[in-house]
This record gives sequence, structure tokens and C-alpha cells, in this order.
Amino acid sequence: KQQTQTKTSKMTVKQLIKEPSATPLESKPTLTPCTSDSSSESSLENENSSVSSIGAVPTEVLLTAVHEETQLAKFPRLHLAHLPTPLEYCPRLSAALGGVDIYVKRDDCTGLGTGGNKARKLEWLMAEAVEEGADYVMTQGATQSNHARQTAAACAKLGMKCHILLEDRTGSEDPDYVDNGNVLLDDLFGATREKRPAGLDMNAELEAVAAQYRQELGKKVYTIVGGGSNPTGALGYVNCVYEMIHQFDEQNLDIDHICLATGSSGTQAGLVTGLKATGSNINLLGFGTKSAKEAQENNVFNLAKRTADKIGKPGLVERADVVADCSYVGEGYGIPAESTIEAIRMFAELEGLLLDPVYSGKGAAGLIDYCRKGHFKKGEKVVFLHTGGNAALHGYSKMFK
Repeated sequence: KQQTQTKTSKMTVKQLIKEPSATPLESKPTLTPCTSDSSSESSLENENSSVSSIGAVPTEVLLTAVHEETQLAKFPRLHLAHLPTPLEYCPRLSAALGGVDIYVKRDDCTGLGTGGNKARKLEWLMAEAVEEGADYVMTQGATQSNHARQTAAACAKLGMKCHILLEDRTGSEDPDYVDNGNVLLDDLFGATREKRPAGLDMNAELEAVAAQYRQELGKKVYTIVGGGSNPTGALGYVNCVYEMIHQFDEQNLDIDHICLATGSSGTQAGLVTGLKATGSNINLLGFGTKSAKEAQENNVFNLAKRTADKIGKPGLVERADVVADCSYVGEGYGIPAESTIEAIRMFAELEGLLLDPVYSGKGAAGLIDYCRKGHFKKGEKVVFLHTGGNAALHGYSKMFK
């Protein structure tokens, strides 16, 4: 089911958006929101009547996923990612961690700009930018920002200018950290960039620069908050839930837990919204990468509420639905802990999977510790959502010597 990618240019962006779909998983809605009518509802009922679970997923959850997936078609979307991403069993890692059955959702394989979770968010965000007639896209992030790199790649693919504000959150002067890894790729994708010291309101800085470009240069600027973490971007991970439910059913998997690294909150917020929308009882856990537990959970919850509002389901998500463990942050954002380095080496040596030192490495450290402590038990099935980011390894080479 690997999606065929469409070659695009400035002249063909809207053609890409309006290209007809082949399957429900690969539907390509136009930029014009569509509303339901009686005929479409009847069609949906007919479609659902032929859908039934072939595996461990309850039929009602699968039916709901199919229905909710069609409802997302009212939002504009560009297909920039290679979807669906693989769901891969990790036998050697599972054996090393006491028999917990570990599966990895390979969102490091989304393709765009070396892959990563931001590609899912950018499918919806960049569609808004095109709809608004933007010629510039601006965003912000830390020096080794995965989001900035994938935003720059999306702009290159769509023939749009990209400008990035990079915040120095670590204080590192290592040439590899400052100029290699994601920073090198930002440049290769043609983005321009400027730096900011740590501690500023980066979204406010972003809007100030965008206003200057609009007023002084006459540019049509579309801004994207850090991490692409707003309700529009979170739609990418609402949709990811529906994709995973299909995979769980096809592989006859009764999943107990989904876990991931959580930072700017958009990925976890989209997942919790999607899981609640389907009525799934799978436990969702975020391993924090920068903030304290209460702050992280509140950020995710607030964004999940706004995302639920956006899809027409106010009140869907409750505070108790959002759980984060921020015990694996270490000294701070962008600074790998010893457990981060161990996790990166373990995934690489046992499964040939590359994690990053900022996000997925810390999330995997949490997964490993939960298995060792028995929080994830032998025989339970755990999905680790791999958010990508291995390009940042080149900015941290000294950590592995």
C-alpha cells in the first residue's frame, strides 16, 4: 500500500491537491471543504456494511475508524509523506527486554526530507499555506530542529520560500551541532535562517519577522508554530490513529500500549484525539523530552481539546486521557542523557534502527526502562511510535565516541 508520490512544481501544486484517490487510506481531498449530504451518508453506510474486523481489533472500533477517516476529507491536505508507514515487529529488542512484544511504527520512513513525524503534520499545514496563496513559509525551532528541516523540504518540493528562526537552547558551540545535521539540510533545501538566544517567546519572534516581511517586502507569509503543533498539524496524527487501527487489524494485533517521545505536543495530542474518536481502549503514554510532567500534560491536553473542537467533537478528550512521564529528559532539551545514548545504541545494534538524541532517543529510553521495571509486562504488545530525526545524529557525533 506504499503511496505513489506525485512530482510537483509551482505549476502543479493545486493539481496535486485535487488528484482523485484510489483507496480510503490514500484519499486526496481538494482544497475546497466538502460537506456531507444524504447521498454521501448513504454511501458511507453501504461501505461500512462491508467492513468487518479480520483480526484482534473490535469491529465497532474498525468501523468508527473508517467513518472518522472519511470525515477528515473536509480539511485541505497535500500528500507529501510515504504512507502508510510500516508497523515492524522487533524480535531481538523484545527478547532483550524480557519478552515484551515491541512493535515500531516507522514514522522515520515518511520520506519527506529524510523522514519523520512532521511530514504528517505538514500535509495539512502546507495545504493551508497553498490555500492562502502564500509565497513564503516561516517557522521556528531549536538549532537541530527536525520540524524546521522537514518544513524546508516541503517548501522545496512545492516551490515556496522558507525562512527559519533557530533558537539556541543548548548553548553548544560544537561545530557539528551548529552547522551539521539538520542545519546542513536546512541549507541544502534552500531555506534561509536566523538565530535567536534561548528563553524568548519564539512564536512571538516568528510573528514579528513575518509581519516585517509582509509590510516591508510585500510577501504573503504563512507561519507555522514550533513543531507544527496546532490543531491543523495535529490532524496528521488523528489520521495516523486510523492508519494504525487498520494495521493492527490486518496483523491480528491486540495492542496494549502506544508510547512515543512528546515535546511540542502535537503528535501526542493528535493521537489521543484519534484514539478517543474511535473508542479504542489502547493506553497512550508520552515520554517527555523537555518540560516537567504537569506542564507537558497540560500542553498536550489543551491542544487535544482544540483538535477535538476542530474535528467537530468538543469535549471528546478529558484531562485523565493525557499521560506523560518526564523522567527521561536528563539535563534538559537537546542534551542526551546516558539513558538516551544507551537507547540509541540498543535500537541500532539489535534492530538496525536509528533514533535521534533529542526526541526518539529519550522516548526509547523510557520504553526500555518501563520494560525493565515491569510497567510493560511480558507478553504485552507495545507500539513505539518512531518520530524520526536521525539526521540530528550528525550534530552529536562526539556523544558516541
